Amino acid sequence: MDGKIGLGINMEFVRHHDMSFADGVKKAAEIGYEYIEPMVHMGRELLSEAGYFHSVSLFDDPLYVKEICDKNKVKLSGLSSHTPLCKPEISVEYLKMAIRWAAEAGAPVVNTDEGPKPFWTTKELDYQLMTYTLTEAAMVAGRRGIKIGLEPHQQYSKTPEGLDSIYNLVSSPMIGINFDTGNSYLAGGSDVYEWLEGVKGRLVHLHAKDISLFQSNAQRGKVSGTPVGCACGDGVVDWKRIIDIVNSSGRDIVFSVECGTIEQAIRSFEHLSGLL
Repeated sequence: MDGKIGLGINMEFVRHHDMSFADGVKKAAEIGYEYIEPMVHMGRELLSEAGYFHSVSLFDDPLYVKEICDKNKVKLSGLSSHTPLCKPEISVEYLKMAIRWAAEAGAPVVNTDEGPKPFWTTKELDYQLMTYTLTEAAMVAGRRGIKIGLEPHQQYSKTPEGLDSIYNLVSSPMIGINFDTGNSYLAGGSDVYEWLEGVKGRLVHLHAKDISLFQSNAQRGKVSGTPVGCACGDGVVDWKRIIDIVNSSGRDIVFSVECGTIEQAIRSFEHLSGLL
């Protein structure tokens, strides 16, 4: 049974254009995207307050954000709510707040990863700390029907075995995988398509990130991730193959494009739309 693929975009595409969240949503809708993925932060942030940055505060009214989306006829695919799971003094309250906020705003997924680890902890302790964080978050998510998307991004999740080891820490139907095509490719230790095949039954969201040949040559095998990629179709990722794998999962999944400019967002939409 084929699943349905929706096209969305992470709001980082307007980061270098000094645009507000509201203006970024309008631009995403003009390009043709059906979904957006906001980045959320705690507290107040000067540039977003002034309208020069796309991030949204969890102190803001989630229904205000929903109104902006409704006005532009787009939906939320999820929240970019990355927080270091190995640091529960930060991540527990942040993730729980993001989950409650997502439920009210209408975002079905919150995406995160293990984050940079504390310099002084052991791997054994890190896994205990992540278990605590994910247990607390999963309980809040379960009451609201919100999925937690674990992303390959940092030191432990850069291989299929490593990502699975975090996924398996807590047995909860609310925990799934937010697969990142760019991060998984740059990590360099695994075949991206085999990895996606292995997680497609647990997939809740997908970061559609392409990697330029230049970045591939410079960084593959040396990093565990990257903030954004190039335009989808301009890089090394075989998007037809990615689409076929996700379609075969039988799941409805949003491809949230992660690129760095409006022009790249336009080219990504055109390329992926043509394949879909």
